[in-house]
Amino acid sequence: MSGSGRPRGCPVGEGDFVDLVEADELWDGEMESFDVGDEEVLVVKVDGEVRAYDGICPHQSISLVEGELENGVVTCRAHEWQFDALTGDGVNPTDTCLKSHDVRVVDGVIQVRLRSHAATA
Repeated sequence: MSGSGRPRGCPVGEGDFVDLVEADELWDGEMESFDVGDEEVLVVKVDGEVRAYDGICPHQSISLVEGELENGVVTCRAHEWQFDALTGDGVNPTDTCLKSHDVRVVDGVIQVRLRSHAATA
């Protein structure tokens, strides 16, 4: 199941993490797309684990949320490129990957911090 909602991320303070959605609103086996600043971020939930990636397929810049999430694999609708939803590693083809972002759940809210903006700790 894929979603298409795009609520704006709201700053939550130092560290550039932004609130995206209540964790219980993203069901297991579901993916959703969010605008964070100028970036489209894809958030997936598989086996209770939440991950965040660039929301655009590296092949031809298609929004990944328009594709499918099935059996832990995100499939782009355009040319069926596939990515492991928990690691971002390419499944087909294997020589590519999705850029991941920091994600956490705080007080029941999924938050993300863009990797390009993440502070080194």
